Amino acid sequence: MEQQTFAANHKHSHTMAYTFRQAVTADIPAIWNILQQAIRRRKADGSNQWQDGYPNEAIVQQDVANGYGYVLTDGEAIAGYTAVMINNEPAYADIEGKWLTEGDFVVYHRVAIDESQLGKGLAQLMLKEIERFAQQRGIRSVRADTNFDNPGMLKIFEKLGYTYCGEVYFRGAARKAFEKVLP
Repeated sequence: MEQQTFAANHKHSHTMAYTFRQAVTADIPAIWNILQQAIRRRKADGSNQWQDGYPNEAIVQQDVANGYGYVLTDGEAIAGYTAVMINNEPAYADIEGKWLTEGDFVVYHRVAIDESQLGKGLAQLMLKEIERFAQQRGIRSVRADTNFDNPGMLKIFEKLGYTYCGEVYFRGAARKAFEKVLP
């Protein structure tokens, strides 16, 4: 099982060790709980994102079974979740716009942080781990998308140097698509 441990400095003065690792079946209840929190937060923020029955527990089970699920842990506790894949996003072939690169890419979906861990920069930490995941496999492109009404994620893309490439469509809805080319 792939695992990466590192320290993160948050707003508080102490340092905690976080681990980014592939999710296992036993993680599914905690992952689903974190995603349900995120679904409620998106609704409370007035967003349409994740309000159509996706993501759901079956998607998480598929992610984990396929080896796509990754968790960020704080000790034993799961602090965040994402699904990470290589070249596995058919919707990206039909971008209205243009990707920066051709060839292999890492794509991630379903980025969510536990409510008790918000405000510590953990989503950014997870995205940096995804960049490392790509680099370890010799892949220089990381792609993702988000809703137009998700200012938090849009801000993170900007902060981490992603480029807006156009629109992609999921379940009939347009999403903003981004790419970051790695060194």
